[in-house]
Order: sequence, then structure tokens, then C-alpha cells
Amino acid sequence: MTGGKLVGGALVGFALIFGAVVYYTQVYAYYQEVDAEEVTIRLTPLGGQDAPEAMLAEGIEAIDGSSSPLRFRACFRTPESLALLTESYEIYDAAEPLVAPGWFECFDAEEIGEALRNGTAIAFMGEKNIDFGVDRIVAVTEDGRAYAWHQINDCGEKTYDGTPVGDACPTRD
Repeated sequence: MTGGKLVGGALVGFALIFGAVVYYTQVYAYYQEVDAEEVTIRLTPLGGQDAPEAMLAEGIEAIDGSSSPLRFRACFRTPESLALLTESYEIYDAAEPLVAPGWFECFDAEEIGEALRNGTAIAFMGEKNIDFGVDRIVAVTEDGRAYAWHQINDCGEKTYDGTPVGDACPTRD
């Protein structure tokens, strides 16, 4: 084997190992399952002035990661009807479900997004600024399946793109 083939083979081998490590860290290492008893799903009442209220949530499956406030995802069921929820809680029109790792099978961002677009699900403001610049969004389908995820809000977008945030945003810890 010539020196060039040896170096080329080593480079290809290194690239494959590096790619596998990056894939593993992005899909598995930074996520961990959260005990259902540690998760409380809350919704913001109409008007947004009152503190978020816990909603009825059964069979919660959730994941989170300490590396980013955007890694939270949850799936659950609720016996509360969409009619009751829309009369009581703040609807969130800008919901964009974030993709979950493939191994967290109950959360399909494309399916949730399609349900929101075609009206078979409605998104609600869960908790504003659950972490600085990040809101918890909750989507509920007609049949009681529900999902929660974290999404960057206006304050977060301004902070991360360098725009002055102004007085409307909370102070960052």
C-alpha cells in the first residue's frame, strides 16, 4: 500500500468516525427522557395576565436536554375538549413544531404541523418565557392527543440576532 492510499484511507476512516460521533451526540447524547411526574403542562388563560394553569394531562411522555431550552418535547392525552380549551386559554397562531429525534416516536412535527394547518388541532400558549426568549407551546387535536414543545419568542429572536430587546422583554439571568 502506498503512502497516499494509507493517508487517504486514514482520512476517510477519521471522517466516518467523526460523522458517527456527531450524529450520536445530536440525536442521542443531548436528550434524556423525563419522568412524567416531573412534567406539568400549563396553559395561559385568556388575556394572558393570570398565571398559567395546569391542564389535565394523562400518559405524558417527554424528553429534554440541558444543552438547549429548545430540546423539550412532550406527548400526552387530555380529556379536555377543544371547545372548553378555546373558551378558556390563549390560542397561539404562530406555532411551528420542532422536529424531535427519530427515537422519540410519539412526536411527529410534520404530522402535528399538518393538523394545525388543516384545523384538526389548535395550538395554545403554554407558558411564556419558560426560559428566557422561549415559550412552551401546547397543541391539542380533536381526539384529545396533545403535544408540547419549546419555541423561540420575539424576545429570543431579538436577543439572538443582536437587535435591542426593549422594555417588553424580561431581563435575562
